[in-house]
Amino acid sequence: MKALYLIGGPMGVGKTTVCQALKRLLPNSVFLDGDWCWDADPFQVTPETKAMVMDNICHTINNFLACSAYENVIFGWVMDRPSILDELKSRLELTGVEVHAVSLVCTPEQLAERLARDVARGLRTPDVVDRSLQRLPLYDALDTYKVDTTGRTVEEVAEGIVKTDN
Repeated sequence: MKALYLIGGPMGVGKTTVCQALKRLLPNSVFLDGDWCWDADPFQVTPETKAMVMDNICHTINNFLACSAYENVIFGWVMDRPSILDELKSRLELTGVEVHAVSLVCTPEQLAERLARDVARGLRTPDVVDRSLQRLPLYDALDTYKVDTTGRTVEEVAEGIVKTDN
């Protein structure tokens, strides 16, 4: 049976790094990063761009789910509202697919510290700290398996996701 891992969490919580670790742990895996759809200049969030991005994401995930070469499809993105997860699931061909919806969280202090390091390295802009901290509580309301990354290594988090057949 195929497996789809939907890995959400606020910016800076470690989604990309954990997804890469999951890809190494799970056999015949592919990691799809939702951020590639929003890597545009200028960054524009409009009804048109939102619809286009969701269409591209669903099309890409469905293609990988249909491909016999991959047993595990890992998708990481800032999925902070039930409507995002619901729309994804409604547009994906999930027959014969086990879906694992996971939210990565951490303490606000840890998140702010991680993002501050990224800002200092020039990897993120300073405004991301407040935006990410505002989104952190939204994950509490989601029907997902919560994984607290505070004080844990990437490998510990990835192994915990694999061991927990949610």
